Amino acid sequence: MTDFHDVRFPLNLAFGARGGPVRSVDILDLANGAEVRNARGRHSRREYNAAAGIKSREEAIELLHFFESRRGPLHGFRFRDPLDYDAESVLGMGDGRQTEFALTKAYGTEPQDYIRRITKPVEGTVRVRVDDVETSVSVDHVRGIIQVATPPKIGAIISANFEFDVPVRFAAEALDIVLDDFGATEIQNIPLIEILQYEGTSHE
Repeated sequence: MTDFHDVRFPLNLAFGARGGPVRSVDILDLANGAEVRNARGRHSRREYNAAAGIKSREEAIELLHFFESRRGPLHGFRFRDPLDYDAESVLGMGDGRQTEFALTKAYGTEPQDYIRRITKPVEGTVRVRVDDVETSVSVDHVRGIIQVATPPKIGAIISANFEFDVPVRFAAEALDIVLDDFGATEIQNIPLIEILQYEGTSHE
């Protein structure tokens, strides 16, 4: 992503942030009282509000610098979800040829589980196992892809545990900051929205 800056929203400013996944569903009420529901897309999309973490003039200035450096909503960045930031997942099964595997996280249990692509693993946290034996791998921290040196044998289970960030951008084009006479700040809204990156994947 050329419009993505590989930096994390400051953790001290994210303290107290609220938000989580959003599922867009069209719901049609029928005349007989029944309803028809249709998902607008395959994937959920995270939305956050980081306003709670800005309490002082110094923090407001730090936010101002970060906002301007991203050119507002123009460039994306990393955000640590305060609740959902780690995973222990099965990435696939060896076929004797494949060496690259995408990082994913499963929510729920089969057959209703949801498989989410993880594209922004945290550097230094990815641990990969092949049939429960830890294996050295190279990690693409931009795309969330791991590569093993030798193709796992047919039927081998490739699994990983790791921490990850969410790729987001500012969802508003302006910062609305109020500074009182005592140096305290009041910010009602710092909306952040996830940048979905699922092109070319087959995950539902």
